[in-house]
Amino acid sequence: MFDRLTDKLAQVFKKLKGHGKLTEVQVQEALREVRLALLEADVNYKVAKSFIERVRERAVGEEVMRSLTPAQQVVKIVHEELTGLLGGESPRLDLSGRPPIALMLVGLQGSGKTTTAAKLARRLKSQGRQVYLVPADVQRPAAIEQLQRLAADCGVAVHPTEPNQNPVAIAAAAMEAAYAAGYDTVILDTAGRLHIDAPLMEELKAIKEKVAPREILLVADAMTGQDAVQVGQSFHDLLKLTGVILTKVEGDARGGAALSMREVVGKPIKFLGVGEKLDALEVFHPDRLASRILGMGDVLTLIEKAQESFDAEQVKALEQKLRREAFTLDDFREQLRQIKKMGSMEQLLGLIPGLGSKMKAMKDLKPDDRDLKRVEAIIGSMTPGERADHQIINGSRRRRIALGSGTSVQDVNRLLKNFVMTQKMIKQMAQGGKKMKGMMPKFF
Repeated sequence: MFDRLTDKLAQVFKKLKGHGKLTEVQVQEALREVRLALLEADVNYKVAKSFIERVRERAVGEEVMRSLTPAQQVVKIVHEELTGLLGGESPRLDLSGRPPIALMLVGLQGSGKTTTAAKLARRLKSQGRQVYLVPADVQRPAAIEQLQRLAADCGVAVHPTEPNQNPVAIAAAAMEAAYAAGYDTVILDTAGRLHIDAPLMEELKAIKEKVAPREILLVADAMTGQDAVQVGQSFHDLLKLTGVILTKVEGDARGGAALSMREVVGKPIKFLGVGEKLDALEVFHPDRLASRILGMGDVLTLIEKAQESFDAEQVKALEQKLRREAFTLDDFREQLRQIKKMGSMEQLLGLIPGLGSKMKAMKDLKPDDRDLKRVEAIIGSMTPGERADHQIINGSRRRRIALGSGTSVQDVNRLLKNFVMTQKMIKQMAQGGKKMKGMMPKFF
């Protein structure tokens, strides 16, 4: 998300950094380009206009003009204003009150409500909540079956629902069942339409009155841009939303919906759907997203992803192996599997400050997740003895491994060569962190 906007802003700020001192005319020209970049990113016109005005008020003052690094001051101001535009502080779900707490998901058909309900259930379950999923969408064929399947995948209970039942009755019965069974959180997957109409809204308002949800969350497709913002405004006018979950953001290169939603609708974005997997739901952090937009990376999110994906005992065992300089191909394969849980390599490297822009400039270094699978296949075709001691892998073994993994002998040679380089680097680090020559080896 925001690839185009990030590239445009990088060009604008690169021009500014070419000047030791900035004049008001140069700042005005830069802000004009920023405004055009925002509009090209499908940001709401009024939102873009007010944002630029706020930046201009600060950027043409003494704060910038007398600074020793004026260009950096402008970037700092833009970052702070972007953070404010996106909502300022990271919003939290309101789970207070007497259980069971109801969370009601609303939105148009095709926005991803059912999948998002399961993702949210999985996240809350991992935080110790006792979650009860409720299929209240009797309009869309197979919606009930889909939620039942997803509930089974994430190990969450689901309310028994029949297609011919009334959605309001379903919601009421689900709350009673959740209370009786001791569940503390109920997630209602409601029906949607291709467009907002009176029957849909009456149904949703009736459910709201019956169960009094603590949160009413709009699930909106980020790829629809300003249409998503207009839908958000309409739902808020009728239901009084408490927050928004933007889905499919991994496929939205512009990001206009995310930048406009908070300002237009007046309610915070609480989560971002960043993929199809059940763990692909991120808490929305305005400051971190502002950093990503400006090409500054997002180290905190990277660390959190690692903490969620890596098993503490495995990390401890690996550390001991590294100290003994006993890092094997088996260990490397296990670390590869753990990294894959965190997301695509391109997404992960994009979180590292300064690396995202360099990856775009150096297309040959752009990581391909298929390469990770290839490496895993090569290691999987080795015998336990070969994985424990790579030095016994001679020419005939390499041919066998290549045949078994569907790769070439050159691929096997490349992996082994770079594995040896990695072992040497690990040995240097274990001996006191000596300065390592060259770059991190490329496995693929």
